[in-house]
Amino acid sequence: MSDATSDMQVTAASDVEVDRAALDKSIKDFAGPNGDYYVRVFHKIHDATGAFPWTFNIAAALLGPIWAASRAIWGMFWAFLILEIIAWVQIGRGLWGDLGADFLDRAAQQRERMQERLDQAAAAADEETRQRFETLAGNMQRAIEQNIERAEAAQAEAAGILITGVILLVAFKLMQGVYANILYEKQYSHWRIDPDHVESGRYTPNLVLGCGLTAAIAPLIIYKFTVSNSLSLLNEFPERRVSEIFLGEGGGTLFGAVASWMEDRIDAAATAGSDVFDGIVSGVRTVLDGLTLALNGSPWPVVMLVVAVTAYRAAGPRVAIFTVAAMAYTALLGYWALAMETVALVGSAVLLCVIIGIPLGIWFGKSNRAYRMAEPVLDLMQTLPAFVYLIPIIAFFGTGNPPGILATIIFGMPPVIRLTALGMRGVPESIKEAAVAFGASKWQLLKDVELPLALPSIMTGVNQTILMCLSMVVIISLIGGGGLGQEILEALQFAAKGPGLLGGFAILFLAMVMDRIVQGAFKRADQT
Repeated sequence: MSDATSDMQVTAASDVEVDRAALDKSIKDFAGPNGDYYVRVFHKIHDATGAFPWTFNIAAALLGPIWAASRAIWGMFWAFLILEIIAWVQIGRGLWGDLGADFLDRAAQQRERMQERLDQAAAAADEETRQRFETLAGNMQRAIEQNIERAEAAQAEAAGILITGVILLVAFKLMQGVYANILYEKQYSHWRIDPDHVESGRYTPNLVLGCGLTAAIAPLIIYKFTVSNSLSLLNEFPERRVSEIFLGEGGGTLFGAVASWMEDRIDAAATAGSDVFDGIVSGVRTVLDGLTLALNGSPWPVVMLVVAVTAYRAAGPRVAIFTVAAMAYTALLGYWALAMETVALVGSAVLLCVIIGIPLGIWFGKSNRAYRMAEPVLDLMQTLPAFVYLIPIIAFFGTGNPPGILATIIFGMPPVIRLTALGMRGVPESIKEAAVAFGASKWQLLKDVELPLALPSIMTGVNQTILMCLSMVVIISLIGGGGLGQEILEALQFAAKGPGLLGGFAILFLAMVMDRIVQGAFKRADQT
């Protein structure tokens, strides 16, 4: 054992031989112009033993963001462009900025009001009124003097602001000189790993782009923040002028024209498809009425017992005890009927989401072309603010619980579709090929192989859909939706803090009960 240990040799990192000629050639190929300089500094960085290798790039310090753009270090370009603009803004404020302009404008407005009070005093019919106006004018005179003093004090700070700007600019230049070679060496390391996707050399188009961005951004920002009466075009977009180009003078704005056109088209579509929309609302109302009858029409002890037993069978005794406590909370505070109506609303939305979403997810999981076509729609459904859904829902379906369920479906369906498709795509091809080799038909492959293996992802999607549908309860109350959401809306309207919090806790407990039951049922099914 000792002989084997003595024969072992440990090679230090410094003893590893490096083909310096090949490395030098690689650095020159990467850097292009000034290759010899970057060979020296990169070796210095590689050989540095401290935490921070000290090098200084004079070109980067002088040219700043322009150098970074020419070398395609865009992170450095944007960071130091912003920092240098901040420094130049301070320099501009110190050199030509009117620092007391706001105070002087305020003093001019006060001087006009003071003159009005003096005129009123001169025209006053009695001595008391005249003295009152003169007192007001005297107060304004003192305010004018204070603003003038503030303007003079602000203007006196110009030299200090100028010096601060110069110090900042010098500091940022030094920082760029110090960090430039370090950042460029990191880019070289990335280039050696992936030369096809990492830019190298000094690329002229990048230099032109960097100069153009600097020239377009820096002067406008500096002008905006240093000149007191800057162009109004920089402060607000000339919406009306642009609208006149397209609509003519007096033709209104593009916003008004487009909004009116959209309203006309939506009204026409709602009128033309009224029978279809009414049929959809009737179908949703049928599902909702069935669940409402089962939950609110049945005796409350029966509903509580069934839910508690379901929680016990699905998720165990702890969840069952929590479920009973949550239902007792809603019942004792008088929220039982509203809570059951909320469960009916959410249950109807979730049921329809599952019936529609899982088949679509299976289809999208098997067809890449179908998924690519549907992905923008799913992105729109998930990213569009929830309140925006209510506008077309009201236009086509009216108000009340069924339209609220339709809005909830739009908001809650994407998770179950996406996660079902993800689960279907996650089924190993080898398992599917083995099933087909043993004679499984397409239906048997789907039912006995793909769906069981994709079930974890599918159940996660169902769980997310339940929670997202429940989060819409308060929002759909804005279009006449009932349940606990209506209670929260009324509490918001009248600033009723107590009822609002109690109703919010009731919704919270419903969400927790549904989540625990679904998760517990899935875990038990997964364990068996």
